[in-house]
Amino acid sequence: MELTTIAKPYANAVFEIAQQNKSHADWKGVLEVGVSVANDATMRAFVASPNPTKANKAKTMIAIFTSALGRALSKQEKAFVDLLLKNGRINALPSILALFSAMSNLNSDAKAFHVTSAYKLSKKEEDEIIKDLSDKYKTTVSIDTEIDKDLVGGVVIKEGDKVIDLSIKARVNELGSQLSVAH
Repeated sequence: MELTTIAKPYANAVFEIAQQNKSHADWKGVLEVGVSVANDATMRAFVASPNPTKANKAKTMIAIFTSALGRALSKQEKAFVDLLLKNGRINALPSILALFSAMSNLNSDAKAFHVTSAYKLSKKEEDEIIKDLSDKYKTTVSIDTEIDKDLVGGVVIKEGDKVIDLSIKARVNELGSQLSVAH
């Protein structure tokens, strides 16, 4: 059976819970950790191993998720991880995340921005950009980042065909054009 077919009921259930609790970000985090677990060869071997009992596997997995997320799992999140283990569906997590993300994007007015910077942005800088854009557009915002050393400094933010160019390169070009007009 194809993984997408297996993943669909899980993704639908998680999405329903996230809708009810307004916990999309929490569930997305759980699913992202799950994808890391599913893609890790050591974790796949651990899950497939007949030695640890199912209860021990569940405890270990909950501990891994808790550690990776930096918070305790909710009852529903624990039940979800346990269910995936019992049904042998850990390998479906990448498909579950993809379906969940697609459903979340369709049902939200969230905006996704592409941010190009002259250097790797710190978590604090990314959070500031997200907060500023969220305040400006009054919606949930996500960003993906890229480095372009030609910018010298500043950032260029794009959403679809809209561009906010806050780079030093753009300011220098603007200043140059203003000076050439003055002559």
